[in-house]
Amino acid sequence: MNDSLLEHARATFGRDRYATEVTGIEIVAVDKNYARCELAIDDRHRNAMGAVMGGVIFTLADFCFAVAANAEKLSVVSVSSNIVYLNAVRGTKLIAEAQCLKSGRKNVFFRISVTDELGTSVAEITETGCQVDF
Repeated sequence: MNDSLLEHARATFGRDRYATEVTGIEIVAVDKNYARCELAIDDRHRNAMGAVMGGVIFTLADFCFAVAANAEKLSVVSVSSNIVYLNAVRGTKLIAEAQCLKSGRKNVFFRISVTDELGTSVAEITETGCQVDF
C-alpha cells in the first residue's frame, strides 16, 4: 500500500468526525481506487437485539468508499448505494474493503465487502459516485 496516500487519507478523513470519532472507524490501508477500513465493535454499535446495527455496517462501507474514491483528491461524492446483509457479525471487529470496478470520466463504481475478523461475510455493497468540482 501507499504510505503517503494513507497519511493523506488519515489527515483528510480525520475531519469526518462522525465516522472516526463517534463510530470509531480507522483507515488501515489506501491505494488508488482502494481502501481498507476497520471498526472494533463495542456496545454502542449494537441494536436492541444485541446484534451489530445495520447502520453501523453501512457507515463503515460508505466511509471506506469515500476514502478509496478520494484517495488522491477530494472530488467524488456518492450518488447511489445498495447494501445486501449476508450474515450476522460473529467476531469483534468489522473490516471493509473498497475496490473500484469502473472509473469513467465522471462516474465511478465500487464494490465494498464487509467481513469480520473471523472471515464471516457480513455484507456486500455497491456504490456509484460522481466527480464534482468543489
